[in-house]
Amino acid sequence: MSDGFLHESLRGVDWGVATADTLAAPLPPPPERGGHFRQWTDDIRQLTGVVTDTHRMVAGWSQLQPDGPGSWDEEALDRCDRALDTLLAQGTRPSLTLLDRSLPPWLDDEGGWLARDTAERFAEYAAELGRRFGDRVERWITSTDLAGPTLADHVAGMYSPGRGVGRAGLAAVHHILLANGLATRALRAAGAQGRIGTTVTLVGGYPATEDPYDRLALERLESWTNRLFLDPLLLGEHMVTEDDAVPVADTGCVRPGDLEVIATAQDLLGLSWHTPFRVTAPENLPRVLPTAKCLGALNEVNRLLVGLGFAIVPFDEVETTAYGWPIIPEGLADAVGGLHDLYGDLLPHLSIIDNGMGDLDLVDETGRSDDTRRRALLRARLTWLARLVVAGVDVCGYEYWSVLDNLEAKFRYTRLYAMAVPDHEPPPRPPIPSDWVRGGVFAHPDGVVLGEGRAAGLTLVPTAARTQSVPSP
Repeated sequence: MSDGFLHESLRGVDWGVATADTLAAPLPPPPERGGHFRQWTDDIRQLTGVVTDTHRMVAGWSQLQPDGPGSWDEEALDRCDRALDTLLAQGTRPSLTLLDRSLPPWLDDEGGWLARDTAERFAEYAAELGRRFGDRVERWITSTDLAGPTLADHVAGMYSPGRGVGRAGLAAVHHILLANGLATRALRAAGAQGRIGTTVTLVGGYPATEDPYDRLALERLESWTNRLFLDPLLLGEHMVTEDDAVPVADTGCVRPGDLEVIATAQDLLGLSWHTPFRVTAPENLPRVLPTAKCLGALNEVNRLLVGLGFAIVPFDEVETTAYGWPIIPEGLADAVGGLHDLYGDLLPHLSIIDNGMGDLDLVDETGRSDDTRRRALLRARLTWLARLVVAGVDVCGYEYWSVLDNLEAKFRYTRLYAMAVPDHEPPPRPPIPSDWVRGGVFAHPDGVVLGEGRAAGLTLVPTAARTQSVPSP
């Protein structure tokens, strides 16, 4: 039976599913959604009485332009045409993602997002798709993740070993934001009829203690994640640190007029939600993460984070999923509410992209999917969100992003280096790239570390001792 409060409070929300299935791929996606989609849509119908009718898929830049700018694979374009028509014939409103993390190889070879020309090539690609498919696409999402191809790849070298260049890689942040603005303008100029927006990974959490420095640490985390991308998009200026540094602009990548393009108005903003974090000031680590509870992977990532003035620790006495993610139903609403407090009416319509990792691994005592418990947790998460909507926060969509997509990133990094995964779990476990630990990822050329604040003078733990100790003052 549907929940009347949820049904009424979320009446204006578009409910949908999204996958990394590629329309332009040689083998078209199956005509019917997979079992996990049916499970999720059944949950929504049970809770709200609404049947989802939107499906977002990835266009497939690499397949559409395999040989470089100006050339198009006509067979790949035809596959996109047929897939969109099939969705419409099924009564499903199609949405299209232009970029899902990876670039065509020829652009990667030319520097990827470190190269300014990539933004121009992306706008040309968007313009062509807008011209061809603009009459059928309900919603255009320029990118599923602004942080992955930039911070994770070009700054830290997580996905392409050896490609992380530290602080100089922050130029990639500027270029992907510029690409979003140029693509938005190109789609509109091409006559695309659907709504246009992009997606940022929403990061939220809670201070580990009542110490005001833990509250400051949380603000630093949010600055280096949410504000790094949203200040340029919504305010037309790059994020400024507490010591008046402008890390992205300091790379020398910003040209006159760029920020005006970046701040091009969006019809909607996707907020990709994973899990909340518990955050502490570096000098509080020995108190909130005692040596006996220290986890190797978490200690390694904190080597990087303490240089920015914060660290991540597990939640105390909070149940986790099999993936190690804490079950905190109010986490999503608290993060959205914090974002609304920060930007207010500057925020466009918000569309929540729930990554589906928090509930689907819940099983009963027999090992089978626990439908009752999963729906109870989803009901709680949606109820907290509905209260925000009633209070005036503009949430226009709620989209489920398949649990099966981007598994490598989720298992290799999001799980291991963000949450409380025991050290006794067997490999494989990807190492933190050595330049994170030894080179100072965010170091200035003169050796100063951005955002070091009260973390100055911390002695980081040698790798060999990571399971025995933590950074200490």
